[in-house]
Amino acid sequence: MRWDAQALNPASEDRAAAGQGTVAASGSPAAADALLPLLGLVRSVTTPEFAGVTFHEVTAKSVLNKVAAGSRMPFEWTINPYRGCSHACVYCFARKSHTYLDFDAGLDFDSQVVVKINAAEVLRRELAKPSWARQHVALGTNTDPYQRAEGRYRLMPGIIGALADSGTPLSILTKGTLLARDIPLLKHAAAQVPVGVGISLAMTDERLAEAVEPGTPGPRARLKLISRLREAGLPCGVMAMPILPWLSDSDEALDSLFASLASAGATGVTAGALYLKPGTREWFMQWVAKEHPQLAGRYRRLYGTGSYAAKEYRDWLSGRIRYFKARHGFSGSQGFSHRDLNDDPGSRDPREEEAQYPDGSLPEPAAVAAGQRPATPAAQATLF
Repeated sequence: MRWDAQALNPASEDRAAAGQGTVAASGSPAAADALLPLLGLVRSVTTPEFAGVTFHEVTAKSVLNKVAAGSRMPFEWTINPYRGCSHACVYCFARKSHTYLDFDAGLDFDSQVVVKINAAEVLRRELAKPSWARQHVALGTNTDPYQRAEGRYRLMPGIIGALADSGTPLSILTKGTLLARDIPLLKHAAAQVPVGVGISLAMTDERLAEAVEPGTPGPRARLKLISRLREAGLPCGVMAMPILPWLSDSDEALDSLFASLASAGATGVTAGALYLKPGTREWFMQWVAKEHPQLAGRYRRLYGTGSYAAKEYRDWLSGRIRYFKARHGFSGSQGFSHRDLNDDPGSRDPREEEAQYPDGSLPEPAAVAAGQRPATPAAQATLF
């Protein structure tokens, strides 16, 4: 790939010396204007291999992100080496975050990808600070760290190595089969610190997956990745989210999903209904109206003016998920979304269904709390 030759207005020496990036050329004035607030912009790149996608390379001052106080997430720190995602999932909950850069939450999220090219270097500096308490760091919480561009930029090996070398527990959630490249590195990291690995996979219908997740590896490829992780002695929880009303919630679809996950060796599964935050909601509803117009009215009624499906639907789906999980050997883990609704039938707040991840996708809490490291690689399995 002649990547360097594809740069749009590479940074001039004068601007680089001043610590400023350049405004890249763009096919649309709106996209060009959106580059103005990108601090640390070095250059913007297009290449035929990623038709329609522009990569905006930036130098970051910090890569460790503190999770907002009061969050129900089971970790306090995250890293997102990329912003925007060429996986282009029509339901992606992170779409609105792109508007913070003055990009839009629709096509720009899929096609204007920000790359923190110095992520590993900056991370090592941050982890070396005396104040760093080696708390669990989660990757893949906003945009996918193993989207296709990772094959070019190779940011994750340096990030994984920095975390493991510093004694920091880590977890990764991804749809990207590029993760297979780093299995040896993850095995080495798991001999140093507690590690969790999660794969996002919510359907086995290849045609539906291609329609709603056009930039991702298909379900068969992700099932193979789950098996490879397990064969390597690594944990692998699965986020079977989102289940799409009237598209992937039939008994046949759910049975196929959980049977396939069990066969692949997933260590745990969390499943839940489509969640439509502002930004995502508009993009997804536009897709439904175009691709499945007969469902557009049903979706509007099911979601009303909010982000969550009606509780009656969530209750129904919870029961079906619980049944199929038990049928395929996952009955010991969470039943629906991030928490089983039957744990507290009186709860009416759908946010209470969030906050727990499937077995294997996060480092073992006791090991993290104790700062535990395995004595030898052979002891890995006891960590998860």
